[in-house]
Amino acid sequence: MRVIRAPRIVPVLSALAALACARIEPPPGGPPDTSPPQLLATRPDSFARIPGFHGSVEFRFDEVISEGSSANEGTGTGDLEKLVILSPSTKVPDVSWHRDRIDVRPSGGWQPDRVYRVELLPGVTDLRRNRSDTGAVLTFTTGAPLPATSIQGTVVDWTTSRPAPAALVEAILLPDSLPYRGVTDSSGHISLGPLPAGDYLVRGVLDQNHNMRLDPREAFDSVRLARGKTSAGELWAFVHDTTPPRIRTITVADSVSATIELTQSLDPRQRLAAAAATVRLLPDSTPVRVASLLPKPIDDSLHARQGAVRDTTARDTTARDTTARDTTGARRPGIAAAEPKPLTTRPPLTDRLVLRVRQPWKPDTKYAVDIRGLRNVTGVAGNATGVLTVSKAPPADSLRRAAADSLKRMPPDSLRNRAPRKTP
Repeated sequence: MRVIRAPRIVPVLSALAALACARIEPPPGGPPDTSPPQLLATRPDSFARIPGFHGSVEFRFDEVISEGSSANEGTGTGDLEKLVILSPSTKVPDVSWHRDRIDVRPSGGWQPDRVYRVELLPGVTDLRRNRSDTGAVLTFTTGAPLPATSIQGTVVDWTTSRPAPAALVEAILLPDSLPYRGVTDSSGHISLGPLPAGDYLVRGVLDQNHNMRLDPREAFDSVRLARGKTSAGELWAFVHDTTPPRIRTITVADSVSATIELTQSLDPRQRLAAAAATVRLLPDSTPVRVASLLPKPIDDSLHARQGAVRDTTARDTTARDTTARDTTGARRPGIAAAEPKPLTTRPPLTDRLVLRVRQPWKPDTKYAVDIRGLRNVTGVAGNATGVLTVSKAPPADSLRRAAADSLKRMPPDSLRNRAPRKTP
């Protein structure tokens, strides 16, 4: 009698379950792979006109890519969700991972007669954490005419006067308010397109929390472009406050000056006269004459340290070469590249004023300071009040320090009274 054994189903199922739950890892052995994933194809084709499109936009790579440590849950916090910008929309799209492919579609579905722009930012990694430094843009329509408009410009951080890399750019098509979004490159340059023709409101936003939308207290600037205009120029981003500036602190700078720190940056075009400030000695409110009230950069330029200006003979000539180059002219390894120079098409912002009085501060006293007509960058003006506390004798001002230094540099009497030597 032949005995038929039952197949071993349980071990096979256990093995399959273990394989299904296993984490995808790079295969062992072989030479190390240092190449980032390369984009092979996109679907649909760019500049395609597909009425009634209902599928997904696909980005296909030459190898298995990493899903990331944060899953895509439609909240914008997933690692792949952060790399996809779908326009025209401000909502987080549905982003799904399929080994060597990323699928994208709107959370509300594709709308007819629209121009869609799907941008994949740099940052896709493979299983060996090789990161791609290039992105891709796919533009197609669901029935609308093919777009041909491209907006150019630069986003500038006005607090530093430098171009802002990775700044959010919004081009809102009017009057339908359809937002097309992108980011600036490493030099702060805007290149957003192709977009449908029309009037646009263009905004450059310093997206501090990287959620790809304008939030309160984030700096931005905007310009309106009529149909046919493609240059947004320079967008100088700043925080748009709706309340006037207030005094945060007042500290003694020297015997006749004090630095006033404000809660906001001031309008760089405003020039406050000395009469705009009132200083009173407490507690009897004795008035103190004000000499000047200037933004700190201007005051620094007018009252530069005399010692730094006069002492020109002791300069170290070896300190002039700040680029640390070798004999071949190339930059040495480990030396960081210089930052781009600040732009000078607008005056710099400051949140500090320098108050100068005609009488030295008295030690162990307090002064009440009132400033009228302070105006912030947005144009909101108001009055501000603060208190200056002088706890001890203020330090000597720059002129007195310079005089003391000049006295120290004078030769002794034995040399000073000696007759000059005649030259034959």
